[in-house]
Amino acid sequence: MNRRKPELQALDLASWPEVAYTELDSVQRLAFEKRRQAIVRYAAGESLRQIEQSTGVNRRDLYRWLERAMVPHSDGRPYGFRALGRYTRIAEYARVSAVRIGGERGNSGGAGALSHLFECYPSLSTWLRLQIKQRRVLLEQINTDGRLRTRLRGLQALHDEFLRQCWMVGLKGTDYPFNTTGRAIRSLSGLLKAEILRSFGLAARSAGASHLKGLPHREGSDGCPAAIHPYQIVEFDGHRLDLRLKLVVRDPLGFEHEFEIERVWLLVIIDVCTRAVLGYHLVLAREYSRYDVIKTIEKALEPHRPRVFSIDGLGYEANGGLPSQRWPELSYVTWEWMKLDNAKANLANETLKALCEFIGCLVDAGPRYCPDERPYIERFFGTLAQRLSSRLPGYTGSHPRDLRRALADPKGKLRLYVSLDELEELVEYAITTYNGTPHAGLNNATPLEAIDYYVSTRPTVLMRLAEHHRRTLCLMQSARRCRVRAYLEQGVRPHINLYGVRYTSNVLARSTRLSGKQILVYLNADDLRSVRAFLTDGTELGVLDAQGAWGVVPHNLKLRQEVRKLRDRRRSQPGDSNPIEAYVQAKLAQARTSRKAATEYARTVRLLASAPTTRTPAEAMPTGRSVAFAVVSAAAAADDVSTLPQSPAQPRKLAIGTGQVF
Repeated sequence: MNRRKPELQALDLASWPEVAYTELDSVQRLAFEKRRQAIVRYAAGESLRQIEQSTGVNRRDLYRWLERAMVPHSDGRPYGFRALGRYTRIAEYARVSAVRIGGERGNSGGAGALSHLFECYPSLSTWLRLQIKQRRVLLEQINTDGRLRTRLRGLQALHDEFLRQCWMVGLKGTDYPFNTTGRAIRSLSGLLKAEILRSFGLAARSAGASHLKGLPHREGSDGCPAAIHPYQIVEFDGHRLDLRLKLVVRDPLGFEHEFEIERVWLLVIIDVCTRAVLGYHLVLAREYSRYDVIKTIEKALEPHRPRVFSIDGLGYEANGGLPSQRWPELSYVTWEWMKLDNAKANLANETLKALCEFIGCLVDAGPRYCPDERPYIERFFGTLAQRLSSRLPGYTGSHPRDLRRALADPKGKLRLYVSLDELEELVEYAITTYNGTPHAGLNNATPLEAIDYYVSTRPTVLMRLAEHHRRTLCLMQSARRCRVRAYLEQGVRPHINLYGVRYTSNVLARSTRLSGKQILVYLNADDLRSVRAFLTDGTELGVLDAQGAWGVVPHNLKLRQEVRKLRDRRRSQPGDSNPIEAYVQAKLAQARTSRKAATEYARTVRLLASAPTTRTPAEAMPTGRSVAFAVVSAAAAADDVSTLPQSPAQPRKLAIGTGQVF
C-alpha cells in the first residue's frame, strides 16, 4: 500500500535551487548530505522503510523537510535544497505573546514587537506604506571601505510623526514603543529598509534613479527573439546632432551671407545582428514627424544612391558603403522586428500601419530614455558623436560643462561653423565608413563583412518587399478621404481640394459620375505636386496634379502650410506672383535674427534643390478592367467638345476663375 502524501507524489528536483555544500563545515555538510540523500531516494520511488534504513532519517523528519523545500522563496522559486541547511529560517518571526519590556536597559523581551504592533493596528501599517510611497524617507547608498551600505535620510522626522500616529490610535506612555529607550527607532529603521529593499524599483527610485536598466533579456519575455541572422531585428531611433550649423547664401552679386540654423535630427535604422546601418535621414526641424519616420523606412528599403563629394579628401572607401549600395540584391529586403521608443512620431497610426501592414514586421515599442532597451543604435550614436561631432567646431558637448564644448567653441565666428551641405557629406562619409570599420562586437569583422558572411555562406532566408509594393511606396502613408467637387452651372470640372489646393487630372475631369463621391488620396509628404487617387473599392483612378504654381514648384506639406500661413497674414497686401518665392524671401529676411527662420529657409532651399524637376507620371496605371479607362470610354463621347453639335459662336461674359489657385 502506497502511504505517500498525494501532494508529494511528483517531485521535480531538477528545478530546485542547489547548495554549494562542499564549502560547509564537516558537521553541517554531513547533516545536509543525509537530508539530501533521503529526498533524492524518495523522489526516485524508494519505500519509506528503505530510506530510513539507508539514511537514518525518520519519515516524519523527511516529510517535514519536503514541506519546507516546497515553500515559495521571495525570488519566485521554491526553497528547494536551500531549506535543508541547519538553522535555515524559511518564515519570518511572528510574535504571539504580549510585549513586556524588561531588563536594565528597558529593551529586552521586545523581539517582534514592532511587527506585532502593526498587526494589532493596521492603520499604522497603512500609514507607513503611504509615507514610503510619498518618499518621506529616502534611501542613500554609500561606499565605506569598499563596501556598499545603505542608510535612510529623513528617518528622525518620520519617527517623530510615527510616535504622533501612535498617540492618535490610543497608545499610552506605558505601551510599546513609548516604554523603550530609543522609542523603537532602530526597529522602525530596519523595517523601513526591509520594505524599501523588497522591490528593486522602489529602492532605486527612493535612491534617486529616474529610470531602471540592466534587466537581462529573457527569451520570449517581451516577445522579441534574439537576432541570429541579418534583417531579423532592426532598431530605429532619432538623434539630435550636437553641432551648431550655418547656412551659406549667395546673393545675385556673388557675395556670400552666412546664417546660423538650428540643430538637425539624424534618423537611423540599424541591423542588430550585423550592426550595419541600413538607412538614414536628416531632418531640418525642431522635432521629427511621422512623415520623417516613414521616409527613413523608405531609404532603408530603396537602393542607396551614391553622392558626389565636394570636400577634398572625402569619398567612399573600398570596404565602406551601405548594404543596398554594395549589393543591389539586398534592396527592398524587409525585416521581421523593429525596436523603437514610445515617441509620438513612432507610434502614430501612419507609422504603425506602414510597419505592420505594408512592411509586414512586428513592432516592439520600448520606453524612452532607456538605452539598454535599444543598446546597438544608442552605441552607434555615441560612436558617431566621438568620431564626427566632437571633432568639428561648434560641438555642443554632452552636457553644458563638457570640456570639449569649450575647446570647440568658435567664439561666435560663423565662418568656422560647419555648413549644412558640408554636414550632409560628412554624415554620408561617417556612416559608410562605419559600415566598413572593424567592430569589436563582431570579433573585429566589419558590419558589411558580417552581412556578406551570413548571406553567402550560411542559409539565410531574406524576405523582400513585393514588386507591386515597390512601385507604390506611397501606400505606406494613410489615405485621405476627399470628396470630388464639380459645379455644373459654372462649368467647373470635377476636382478635389487638398490642403487648400485644387487637384485634378484628365481622367477625373471627365468623370462626372464621381461628383459628390469620396475617393482615397495617397500623398508623398516630400512632394505634393501630385498625389495618387483610388476609388473607395481600391481601384486606381490615377495621378492628380496640383493646379497653378503649386504644380510647378516642388514643395512638401510643411512648406505649403507655412506658405499659406504667411499668405493669410499678408492678405491685405498685394498678392505675389509666386507664393513659394515670397515665402523664401521672407524667411531670408528673418534669417539674420532668427535661427528658426534660417532653418526653415535652409529646409525650403534644400527641398527645392533636391526635388526632381519633372514629376513621375502614373507609372503604375491600371490595365484591363480599370476604372480609369471605363470612365473615359463611357463619358468621352458625351464629354468631348468635338463630338457636340456645332452652333454659331455666341459672345460670353468674362468669367473670373472660381476658387483660389494658391
